[in-house]
Amino acid sequence: MNFPASASPEPEAHAPSAARPRIFVVDDDDLVRTAIARLLGLRDYAVSAFQCAESFLLTELGPDIHGCIVLDVAMPGLDGLALQQALAERGCLMPVIFLTGHGDVPMCARAMKRGAFDFLTKPVDDSVLFATVERALEKDEAQWKARALRALTEARLSTLTAREREVLTHVMAGRLNKQIAADLGTAEKTIKVHRARGMEKMHVRSVAELVRIVERARLSTADATN
Repeated sequence: MNFPASASPEPEAHAPSAARPRIFVVDDDDLVRTAIARLLGLRDYAVSAFQCAESFLLTELGPDIHGCIVLDVAMPGLDGLALQQALAERGCLMPVIFLTGHGDVPMCARAMKRGAFDFLTKPVDDSVLFATVERALEKDEAQWKARALRALTEARLSTLTAREREVLTHVMAGRLNKQIAADLGTAEKTIKVHRARGMEKMHVRSVAELVRIVERARLSTADATN
């Protein structure tokens, strides 16, 4: 079993950004955009509203920005689906909630296939909107934890020497020190030293913990982004 090229430890060890989650509302209809922004604001959400996709793309969506996007499908210029694609190309992982007044099934299918979080028809019921936004923010938080988990393990893995990484890979595969020594053509005591140093750098006390943090990092990241 090899170490993943990128992975990382316990989500609890590295919490999501302290920055407050923000909801981005993008809709060319002034009345709809204003109404949704005010409605979400009444629930004490941090809200930013945009009249078009082009203006939203000018926003600095750095690594500390997280939350979700409430996005109209049919807009002049760059439409919702095109904006979704542009965000994906930029690596933006914020969940996208689509709004449409048309209920276009093929359009809905394309949006969902591209990873849309949900697809709501205008006029959307307040309770449905709130519930969907809450679920989207929960997913966003899970993604943050997964990325933090991956980043922490990556940082620790980067401190390993090539030999320490090689030895720990064998350790994770369940090999004994003497077996690893035979495989690598070195003394068992040398393997013990590399193993101890590697475990210390990974901040783990057992093989089970080592396997768990590496596998949990890889799996939690995959789950959160699906």
